[in-house]
Amino acid sequence: MSKQVADQLVEMLVENGVKRIYAVTGDSLNHLNDAVRRNGKIKWIHVRHEEVGAYAAAAEAELEGLACCAGSCGPGHVHLINGLYDAHRTGVPVIAIASTINTSEFGQDYFQGTNTIKLFDDCSCYNQVASTPEQAPRMFQAAIQHAIHHKGVAVFGLPGDVSAMPAEESNVSRQNFRCETVLRPAGHELQNLAELLNKHPKVTIFCGYGAREAHDEVLKLAAALQAPIGYSFRGKMGMQYDNPYEVGMTGLLGLPSAYHSMHEADIVLLLGTDFPYTPFMPVKNKIVQIDEKPDKLGRRAKLELGLCGKIKDTVEVLLPLIDQKEDDSFLKAQLNLYDKVKQHLQTYVDNIGEEDFIQPEYVASIINEIAAKDAIFTLDTGMSCVWGARYIQATGQRKFLGSFNHGSMANAMPMAIGAALCYPGRQVIALCGDGGLSMLLGDLATIKQYNLPIKLIVFNNRALGMVKLEMEVSGLPDNETDMVNPDFALVAQAMGFKGINVHHQQDVKEAIGQAVKEDGPVLVNIFTNPNALAMPPKIEWEQAKGYAITMGKLILGGRMDEVMNTIKSNYKHLWDVI
Repeated sequence: MSKQVADQLVEMLVENGVKRIYAVTGDSLNHLNDAVRRNGKIKWIHVRHEEVGAYAAAAEAELEGLACCAGSCGPGHVHLINGLYDAHRTGVPVIAIASTINTSEFGQDYFQGTNTIKLFDDCSCYNQVASTPEQAPRMFQAAIQHAIHHKGVAVFGLPGDVSAMPAEESNVSRQNFRCETVLRPAGHELQNLAELLNKHPKVTIFCGYGAREAHDEVLKLAAALQAPIGYSFRGKMGMQYDNPYEVGMTGLLGLPSAYHSMHEADIVLLLGTDFPYTPFMPVKNKIVQIDEKPDKLGRRAKLELGLCGKIKDTVEVLLPLIDQKEDDSFLKAQLNLYDKVKQHLQTYVDNIGEEDFIQPEYVASIINEIAAKDAIFTLDTGMSCVWGARYIQATGQRKFLGSFNHGSMANAMPMAIGAALCYPGRQVIALCGDGGLSMLLGDLATIKQYNLPIKLIVFNNRALGMVKLEMEVSGLPDNETDMVNPDFALVAQAMGFKGINVHHQQDVKEAIGQAVKEDGPVLVNIFTNPNALAMPPKIEWEQAKGYAITMGKLILGGRMDEVMNTIKSNYKHLWDVI
């Protein structure tokens, strides 16, 4: 049998280190699937839903540098979209093979036909359809290069008939050069920055994901400037550990200490962050931003200086230009505030919940205590993210994976699949909301099929918790946010693996401890307090007023029990608001 286009493409994936294709096979994908079988060096991961495949590929791409998913013509393409949006906005290199109807049927409104160019245009850095065997390897090579170097999703449209045609060798390079570059600002720009930092006594450093490889350099800079260090959610795992200058996160999920440090500083130095929450950004101080993508400079705040460079490269050459500051009063004041904030957080951990009203803060603290030092955590968007952000601590080896830019529900379980396949020897823990898990529940079967030792911890508050809070702070009584859930532990058992229900706070530690000792997958369904709030570090008057109005409406509507439960569960938060 002569080599087909499908064989050629599979070989190119293998040559680039791709180990898996996440997909639901069928129709136009069948020849690619068979090429994977014949090749033997790459595995077809049979997910139940293409969205799960895209999320799993996004996780693998973030951990390994390149990953692949696929969708067959029509519905398979559409199902990929949400996960691909997430991957593209996160900036991870994913190859999405969108197999299409046969070329002879193009333009005829054929069964399951989609216009892949239009469909994937907004979530890709490369998006083309090959219509001949000669085009296929050249386009596929371009797709791989775009994904790696533009850090995004590259969509390769592959008609079913083209995949089965005899391959034609390309006369262009099939080697991808993963180029390492040094990127830093010009000398006069660095001198201007150093003069600014040396001049002002109060500097706060705020780090994002782009600073994750510059941990040691940033700490040296903080030591010289006597500066506290805050960080974004994505920046936490790279910056929190072994850091005597850290003051926590800011933003919707953050803490008052980081917010205060940024607003009290003369200069805020933003390193590798495209922090989106402008209401949490100071407006009266001088702000300097350094990022390797100059198009991101100044789009979230008015800047005194905007510099282009990788954070590690830039800080290394900046350090010799910085004068050592002796006055540490500003730093000490921010660290003292941070200590008080951490004590405040502990009060919720120590709160003894009632049956089926387990404090989620306590659950997250137990996960943090039991999890391995190099565990990979995947987090659902919503309240699960809040508890993970506030209570899971960095070690320098742990990783967070989540839908941090796209903000989609249902990402934790699929991302855990990608992480577990990527690193079979590491502990993978998914912090799932009941709403998120419900959306893609069918792929629990994928976890069982490949016997992935994922630990799914379900924060089962029987509600869309974050949405409920959003409505209440807007002055709206929550409506249709409650969820009637199945018994998730029984669902896991029906899928063929262990499921545990936890109704009492005193049983949480034993259940999670038991789960991590199991060799295979385990789902721990924890009935958490639906009235637990996640108040942001900055409480606007309109939010406080809206919350008070909501409580009044609930009382007038006869929902007094709910009001009292909310107050009892969050009296410390509510006191802060008052």
